[in-house]
Amino acid sequence: MERLNKFLAQAGIASRRQADRLIEAGKVSVNGLICSNLGVQIDPEQDRVRVEGKLVEIKQAYEYWLLNKPPGYLTTVNDPFRRATVMELIPKTTVRLYPVGRLDLDTSGLLLFTNDGEVALALTHPRHLVEKIYLAKVLGVPNQNAVRDLENGIILSDGATSPAKIAIEKVENGNAIVRIILREGRKRQVKRMLQAVGHLVLELKRIAMGPLVLGDLKEGVARQLNPTEIGNLLELKKLVPKEGAGIINVSKSTDSI
Repeated sequence: MERLNKFLAQAGIASRRQADRLIEAGKVSVNGLICSNLGVQIDPEQDRVRVEGKLVEIKQAYEYWLLNKPPGYLTTVNDPFRRATVMELIPKTTVRLYPVGRLDLDTSGLLLFTNDGEVALALTHPRHLVEKIYLAKVLGVPNQNAVRDLENGIILSDGATSPAKIAIEKVENGNAIVRIILREGRKRQVKRMLQAVGHLVLELKRIAMGPLVLGDLKEGVARQLNPTEIGNLLELKKLVPKEGAGIINVSKSTDSI
């Protein structure tokens, strides 16, 4: 939250003193209502401010960070029980970053952070069918029937899954490493799919999401995206209708993929 006159000054409309005069003159509205209170505070990310009917917007600098999330961290901005969250692993910046999509407490791997709501929507909205790639270590080795069922789609408690791409990467001590590519992201989906064909997931890691690849980034380390990666995200951003853009919606609970 910040004072209305400060917001107007940051937007280049006027100095704070001149902004106060505009407010006193009844030329400033907040969410459609004329505001004459000089001390009013607004949320720049949610409130709509207009001066003489024209919307005031601050050109925001976007940042994009990629984290190799370790197990044991909640994917949430705030936790009321003060448990460890992924926000502790991201360097402090001048903007408010949010995780895009969520990984379960014991799941590791690629997690994007940004303040670009359109990019977040492009990556996570079901209609965009963005591929997500996981490596799952499972108990036992899925046979051809299990692989075929997973690839064709199986029935879960919330309906049939979309077709997936499945490959057995290798077998270690009688347990398989399975690569699974999804274009949807239901709660605990990878774990539930594999368990439905008789294989408990022992470890799960996301290694790619859309154009982003985890690569050799060390666990627990975050880095900013390079220009090529940002350019690829901005191409995805073009898929988002302007009326769908907005504030990133972050749940305080963890999703479980």
